[in-house]
Amino acid sequence: MPNPERSAPNHSRDSGSLTTSLTSRRTVIRQLALAGALVGIPWRRALAEPAVFPERELLQTNPDRFWSRLRSEQFLVPEWRSFLNPASLGVMPRPVLKAVVDSLTRGAEYATDDVQRWGYETLDPERTEMADFLGCRKDELAFTHNCTEAMSTIANGLDLRPGDEVLLTNQEHGSGIASWKLKAARYGTTVREVEIPVTPKQPEELTDPLISAIGPRTRVLSFSGITSPTGLILPVRQICQAAREKGVITVLDGAHMDGQVSVNLHDLGCDYFTGSPHKWLFAPPGCGLLYGRGDGLDRLWPLCVSSGWDNKESLRSARFMMIGTNNRSTIDGMIAGVRFLKELGEEVVYQRMHHLARLVMKEAQRRSYLELVTPDDSRFFQAMVSIRFKSDKLDALWPALKEGKVNVIGGQRSRLSLHIHTRPSDIKKFFQVCDRVLAG
Repeated sequence: MPNPERSAPNHSRDSGSLTTSLTSRRTVIRQLALAGALVGIPWRRALAEPAVFPERELLQTNPDRFWSRLRSEQFLVPEWRSFLNPASLGVMPRPVLKAVVDSLTRGAEYATDDVQRWGYETLDPERTEMADFLGCRKDELAFTHNCTEAMSTIANGLDLRPGDEVLLTNQEHGSGIASWKLKAARYGTTVREVEIPVTPKQPEELTDPLISAIGPRTRVLSFSGITSPTGLILPVRQICQAAREKGVITVLDGAHMDGQVSVNLHDLGCDYFTGSPHKWLFAPPGCGLLYGRGDGLDRLWPLCVSSGWDNKESLRSARFMMIGTNNRSTIDGMIAGVRFLKELGEEVVYQRMHHLARLVMKEAQRRSYLELVTPDDSRFFQAMVSIRFKSDKLDALWPALKEGKVNVIGGQRSRLSLHIHTRPSDIKKFFQVCDRVLAG
């Protein structure tokens, strides 16, 4: 679902111009197709008009067939690949890839007077569309390059004094820790980690340790809505409400939220939110989200600046996007990803991902050589499942998985992440390889 093409002015050429000059999208696509053929990339398939979704009746009568067709018709993942790791970097469907290529092509052609970049523009239509999807206002939202950049912007941008305390959980992603560690090293703030269980039985096991840890010097509580190591879902709304009652700023690392679960930022009540659309929201690599509740972003110092960085009155949150020339195609691809999800239906997508996660749990529970880390309670997981191998002698497992074309986050505690392009056969293949290596 690329953005509509803008009208292009007529081109004229001097008689001495090179005949190989690329002056139309058709020529560009032919050249790309030729280049792709030389290196084995299926450009003709990638740049073709996207196929329509399988008929909806099939979703009711034969859901596995529906999703199998969707994978083959809308994604470029080869049949031999069992990809169980969108939580690291997701997969672009064909409409998103087409939106990126179309955007780059317009820029290469100069077929429009609109500048094909971002870094000086407010991108109001795109921010409005994303804000509607996330349940916030356009002026509360800015685009960044990734979630790490957004976290660093918040940590570096808040005015904190020496001795002010930032609370984290012991299950944060490295980027969610490093930004606050840098703040502490430079400005004398303190960072304290609060231990929470990886396999809770009740939400209070997650909320109580965090809220009771708030002390007189605590200024910020920074935590993941869905943890990166295990996919554990935290009760965000309850934590944010309790922290606000104590006068503490909440920073929500939402890298695994947008596209995996429904997000309404105003309902969640966090002060700040960071997102990573290139994981679950079908977006290309290199785009992120930064949100500040109300005038929250007005209180932050920007991390990277160009002209307009201090224009709070007119630019509002867009002043965080005044960072110099950047690749506009990532934004066009990100918006195409949102549209792809919405056209399929958010709830349909979320239900499918959770169904696949349930299949993983069922298979894991049948194996005596491993144990589930993820709680068997849908309140605590969505599309990521963590397992732990009981043996630490796993040297033969990882080469076997690689040979079998199974892509997964490895380690004695491993993480499987599932999306709509995941097939039940991919899950079975992972466990079959594990059986062959570990259960013999």
